Amino acid sequence: MKIALLNKPTSAIEACELTYLDRAPIQLDAALGQHAAYAAALGNLGVRVEALNINKTSPDAVFVEDVAIILDEVAVIASMGSPARRAEVAAMVPIIAGYRSEVRRVSPPATIDGGDVLKVGKRLFVGNTSRTNPAGIQALAEITRPFGYTVAPVDVWGCLHLKTGITALSDETFIVNPLWIDISPFRKTNLIPVPEEESWGANALRVEDRLILNAAFPRTADKIEWLGFEAERVDISEFGKAEAGLTCMSLIFNEKEASS
Repeated sequence: MKIALLNKPTSAIEACELTYLDRAPIQLDAALGQHAAYAAALGNLGVRVEALNINKTSPDAVFVEDVAIILDEVAVIASMGSPARRAEVAAMVPIIAGYRSEVRRVSPPATIDGGDVLKVGKRLFVGNTSRTNPAGIQALAEITRPFGYTVAPVDVWGCLHLKTGITALSDETFIVNPLWIDISPFRKTNLIPVPEEESWGANALRVEDRLILNAAFPRTADKIEWLGFEAERVDISEFGKAEAGLTCMSLIFNEKEASS
């Protein structure tokens, strides 16, 4: 079974970090409703949702994906590229350790965010971004290599995280904004470009062979569904004001007790 760790947003999100967008008011009541609908959509896909209520004063704590990369064999705790976010890790580690007996850490000056890691089978595509540096990519490669994973660095220049610019619809097909990332590491895959007017639309949340898509990008969603993918559209517009995508709001992995 898949499990998803989510963390409830608080009023602190008004002070979220922004890189590419101008600040706009985030309506907490609306955000809470959208977060609940997002959790329900995951539940509809058979994912067991564990709703957390931690790091309440951290503006970006709702974006739990950045804290760790959880594989079947090992959980890798991230040294997030934003120093202001590193305090989020302490409360998350004991929760993650309840699901994985093997827990490793990446430590500064190596930096890595979970939002920069796109897992497809045993391949880990890792964004070289302002939040993840080459030392962080190398550290992840060294930790995961004994478990059979390969790491492919991807240069990113138009967005904060790799998964803002590309995500997997299947093991062979990806939705991508080719203006924001280097697509050469994906040359052996089927790349579907987002419509020009929906540049932020390349973030889809995949659970096995089903998808959750961002309702803010209907032309992208239409394109994906036309290709035959089964999908549900979810409104996360309040989180979009924080430069968020669907993937960053949950930490999803195969459930496996630490003692197993």
